[in-house]
Amino acid sequence: MTDPQSRFTAFKALHDSGPCFVMPNPWDAGSARLLASLGFKALATTSAGYAFARGKRDSAAELSRDEILDNAAEIAAATDLPVSADLEDGFGTAPETCAETIRLAAARGLVGGSIEDATGDPASPILDAGLATDRIRAAAEAAHGLPFLLTARAENFLCGRPDLDDTIRRLQSYAEAGAHVLYAPGLPDLAAIRSLCAAVDRPVNVVMGLRGPLYSTADLAAAGVRRISVGGSFARAAWGGLMRAAQEVLEQGTFTYAETALPAARLQATLPPRA
Repeated sequence: MTDPQSRFTAFKALHDSGPCFVMPNPWDAGSARLLASLGFKALATTSAGYAFARGKRDSAAELSRDEILDNAAEIAAATDLPVSADLEDGFGTAPETCAETIRLAAARGLVGGSIEDATGDPASPILDAGLATDRIRAAAEAAHGLPFLLTARAENFLCGRPDLDDTIRRLQSYAEAGAHVLYAPGLPDLAAIRSLCAAVDRPVNVVMGLRGPLYSTADLAAAGVRRISVGGSFARAAWGGLMRAAQEVLEQGTFTYAETALPAARLQATLPPRA
C-alpha cells in the first residue's frame, strides 16, 4: 500500500501541471476498486453516495463526522490512489472544529478534503464571509506540514444565491487564507466557469453530472478548469440501473437487464487475492 506522502505527492502533481483530470467519486471500497481499475489517477468521496447506500439523507444532521471519515478511510485503504474526502461543512461552525476535522482526515490516510461554506439552514444558507474565511484559514493551518491538499467550496449556486461576484470574492478570500484548490459547485455555464478560473490563482474544481449543462472534459479544460469531479452522480447512475432492472422484472416479468450487467468475473478482477 502506497504511503500517504507518496499519494500526496502524486495528487499535488496532478494539480500543478499536466492536463485537466477527472477525479470520480466512489461511495465504498468496491466502487473505488472498480474506478481505480479503469485508470483514474485520483478519487474523491461523496457524502451523498455514502448516504444513499446507508439509507440516509445527505445532510449533516444524519451523517456524523466519524462515519463519513470511516467510509473515506475504507475507500483510501481499497486502492493506492490519492483520495480526497468530502468533509461537508467541517462538521461544525467553529474554525477549530474544521481544523480538527482536517487532522482527523489526514490521520485516516486521506491526502485531501473539502470544506464548504453552507450552513444547512434554509433561512441563512451561507456563512458570513468573514467566518467562512476564518474556517478555511484554520483548516489550512491544520493541513500545513501534513500530506493534505485543502479544497475550499463556495456554495452560493447550490443554495439559491446565484451571485457570481460574491462567489469569486469568497474563493479569492479562501485562497488568501491558504486553500490549495477552489470549488464552486453549480455554476450555470461555461462563461461563469471561465470567469472564475480567470479571477483566481489556484486550481479550480468543477463538478459535472449534478444538474444543468453537461460540458466535456475538453470544454472545461479550455475554460481553465484543472480538476473535474462527479459528486454523487455515479452513485445515482448505479441506483438508476438498479431501479430500471427491478422495474423490468416487476412490470414486464423479463430479465434482459442481465445482458448489460457487469460480469462477475470483471468485478472479481478488481478485488485483492485471498491471503
